Formats: sequence, structure tokens, C-alpha cells
Amino acid sequence: MAGRVGVARPAGEQGAAVIRAAGGVVARGRDGGIEVLVVHRPRYGDWTFPKGKAEPGETDEACAVREVEEETGLRCELAGELPSTSYVDARGRPKQVRYWLMHPIGGRLLFMHEVDDAVWVRPEEARGLLSYERDRAVLDGLE
Repeated sequence: MAGRVGVARPAGEQGAAVIRAAGGVVARGRDGGIEVLVVHRPRYGDWTFPKGKAEPGETDEACAVREVEEETGLRCELAGELPSTSYVDARGRPKQVRYWLMHPIGGRLLFMHEVDDAVWVRPEEARGLLSYERDRAVLDGLE
């Protein structure tokens, strides 16, 4: 499905449309290894990767780039696609999130929209910081 626009489909017994979202694991080289960016969202009290809902007609790739920039201030380029996640959100709606490895190419780290903090950490540190097991599965896609 890489490179195609996802289509919302009925899901579950209630036939609720799947919420389509995308985001990124922003990575930079550091001291012979890599660091990834993990963001804090005060509304949810969680640490996660930047992501958000797709706008009508927007490709998943464009959504991922837009959401990462909106939440972090960083302009990024897409690298490889990482594992996707599917879950039921806080409102009980089915949600699918596609992720890409991303590399910053401009901008500067700013805490915007839903984010009030962000940290660069090595992947093994991110594993302990991330609030959701599903995000750890995305992180595993880096290996």
C-alpha cells in the first residue's frame, strides 16, 4: 500500500469509518549512531511520535510530512516506510496510522499544536520513554 492514498472503510460492528492518519520517526545521526525524536502531548499525558489525521484528498505521505512539521517545526524528507499501527482512539473510533522514517532538512525544533516538549534520544532510550507498545513496534522497524 506504500505510495497510495488509503481509503476509509467500514470497520467493526458499528461500521465506523477508519480514521486515516500518518506520522514520522524523525531520526538524526549522532556520535556514530542515531537519535529519534519523541514528543510529549500534554492533552494525553503521553510520549509518542509526531502524527495526525489526514485531510480529505491528502496522501498519507503528504500528511506525515505536514503533521511532523506542524507538531515539531522540522521540515523533513521521507525515507523508508515503517510498520503501521491500528487501534481504537479515545473516542472509540478505529484508527490506522502509517509511519515513515524521516530526516530533518530544515526548520528548527518548536513545540507547536498538541506538543509541549520533545527530546532526541537513542532508540533504546525511546523504547523506555514511549507510552504505547504500538509505538515500540514502529521503533522496531528501524532495525
